[in-house]
Amino acid sequence: MTQSLPDQRDARERALTGHAGLPVVVVGAGPYGLSVAAHLRQAGMPVRIFGEVMGSWRHAMATGMFLKSTPAATDLSAPEPGGRLADFRRMHDESELTELTPIPCDVFVRYGLWFQQRYVGEVDPARVVAVDRAQRSDPHFLVGLDDGRRFPAAAVVVATGLSGLAHIPEELRRIVPEGPGVRALVSHTSHHTDLSPYAGRRVAVVGGGQSALESAALLHEAGADVQVLVREPSVLWGMEPDLVRPWTHRVVKPASPLGTGWVLAAVCKAPGGVRRLPAAARMMLFRRALGPSGGWWLRNRVEGIVPVRTSRRVIHVEAAESTVRLGIDGPGGSETLTVDHVLAATGYRLDIDAVPFLSPALRSALGCVPGSKAPDLSDTFESSVPGLYFTGSLAAPMFGPMMRFVAGTGFAATRIARHVARAAPIR
Repeated sequence: MTQSLPDQRDARERALTGHAGLPVVVVGAGPYGLSVAAHLRQAGMPVRIFGEVMGSWRHAMATGMFLKSTPAATDLSAPEPGGRLADFRRMHDESELTELTPIPCDVFVRYGLWFQQRYVGEVDPARVVAVDRAQRSDPHFLVGLDDGRRFPAAAVVVATGLSGLAHIPEELRRIVPEGPGVRALVSHTSHHTDLSPYAGRRVAVVGGGQSALESAALLHEAGADVQVLVREPSVLWGMEPDLVRPWTHRVVKPASPLGTGWVLAAVCKAPGGVRRLPAAARMMLFRRALGPSGGWWLRNRVEGIVPVRTSRRVIHVEAAESTVRLGIDGPGGSETLTVDHVLAATGYRLDIDAVPFLSPALRSALGCVPGSKAPDLSDTFESSVPGLYFTGSLAAPMFGPMMRFVAGTGFAATRIARHVARAAPIR
């Protein structure tokens, strides 16, 4: 049950105004954190941003991976013109990217670093390890860093992306009591920056989405003996974009940053409208609007090359010395598969309890979306704790699937910055 902090409702209006001059802290320096910080600084707010710039994109994706999004859906939100991916490419005399050009992750990382230098400025690489109220009757926050520094903040914006939210099914996690990882029998796709050490080894990839299929392609190309186990009866692939669509196609299936179709166009056009839907409808939209699929450009690296076994469910897992025995149920009955490593491409679970730096008191005061452990947010991304904001994937159950992608940075950053600036006028 959510418990209210003392004077919580009255504190909503007082949260920042009594602390002019205190910084707004942004936790996370990925696309959402950088975008929010850029807008806050443009508004004249004192802001401190913590984390490694584009850290997840550097360390939670294997070398050789590409973005699934198109160039038009990968712009960070700048407070003024000139901050798009296309602007970055043009300034560096690099060729224009089109919908037919898969974007290498390292290109996106370079773009993020350029955006930081141009619009954000200094980013402190220290890790935030504690956020709490300074005092129970005081609306501002006390922030603690891993190097021992502690300081007050007027507001806190949590923009940590998917960090700490990787999901590995319990049956796989059970055989790695010391924890999953690159040197364990089981790992998650987010653990890897380099898949080449698996050359010559037998690897089972569990999952049927982009991360599973692209990881399988990279493993095969690195010399691994790999196969993919997919629960669904078939693998879905994206359609190759048509750069010149007839108007009839555009009417029947309008384009959006997340793909074509009226549902996707609507949720991208009006994330605020998604928030006004009943919670059950929002959760259904969150879970079903974009199911697992592979990028169109990846298909010829997988089909007919990497064994992809559909309608397969892992029903038993057993560690045997340095190998893993998987009991698999499929169309032909049960079988046992022995591999050297299991790569879980099993996605992420949104859970506010997995945000470790929030104090128990703050976590207990946070209202959650019914049917989820994601925070319930206002139309300005503020949680039930005044002055504490969440953006990115943790906001997706409130504002829709666009918050899971870079395309949502503009909607989120402008609203957060506007609300913080209005609550804490510069004096």
